[in-house]
Amino acid sequence: MQATILSQVILPASLFIIMLGMGLSLKLTDFSRVLLQPKAAIIGIACQMLLLPLVGFIFVWLFSLQAELAVGLMLLTFCPGGVTSNMYSYLANGDTALSISLTAVVSLFAPFTIPLLTVWMMELFMNESQHFSLPIGKTMIQLSAITLLPVAIGMWLHRQFPVFAHKADKPVKALSLIFLFLIIAGIVANEWENMAGYFVATGLATLSLNVTTLMLGFYLAKQFGLNKRQSTSIGIEVGIQNGTLALLVANSILQNPVMTTPAITYSLLMFVTGAVFAYWVKIDNETV
Repeated sequence: MQATILSQVILPASLFIIMLGMGLSLKLTDFSRVLLQPKAAIIGIACQMLLLPLVGFIFVWLFSLQAELAVGLMLLTFCPGGVTSNMYSYLANGDTALSISLTAVVSLFAPFTIPLLTVWMMELFMNESQHFSLPIGKTMIQLSAITLLPVAIGMWLHRQFPVFAHKADKPVKALSLIFLFLIIAGIVANEWENMAGYFVATGLATLSLNVTTLMLGFYLAKQFGLNKRQSTSIGIEVGIQNGTLALLVANSILQNPVMTTPAITYSLLMFVTGAVFAYWVKIDNETV
């Protein structure tokens, strides 16, 4: 698989399908639900947009990541959850409606916050000779076209053709996971000679980020008085990020394979840690 085909065609198309699948399961009430559950929504959004990047920054410092890897890890923390977090919330017997609502709301901001925050991180971690051009306005339009547009199409299909949307929901989500694995496999294949070093450099950092944010989100939500199902969903929303979106920005827009490494290691690890967390929390919920 040539890098240009992967980054310019397959990756954007895959993300479009993933976001379309998210839209198929969304209704306008999923957005308004945050007004009906303001406490849970505020805690979830704050953990996602403030706590997660802060923890990411701490791990960048603790593991002394090189500049491009540091930007790549921070880019990952700026991405919202996705269909994977919604799936794990369901498997863990969490508040799936809350999970979907948080994903939907944070995804609305992502096309606009990701370019701005990523440019900030490049200025913070990289010197002038390392800088990559990231046209903010153009990137916002690109991300909106690949994320917000398919969500809107999916929601329209859900409203106009509810039977079709219901039947297509699970196959599209399954296809989304398959695409994610294929994307990661393609990038690993293209960067195979350097990948072992990258995994050594970022594996422990991304694992630490993943596990820490899963647990922090869960226990902070409980400390603020939310029930266990709500706390479960918030923990998963904070700890399971949209790695495909991070890959798109790093690989297709910035065209920097090194920056994709944290997203690759994180995406591989989160399937295991997410499953363990979902199993543990589900058992805990069922015994109470």
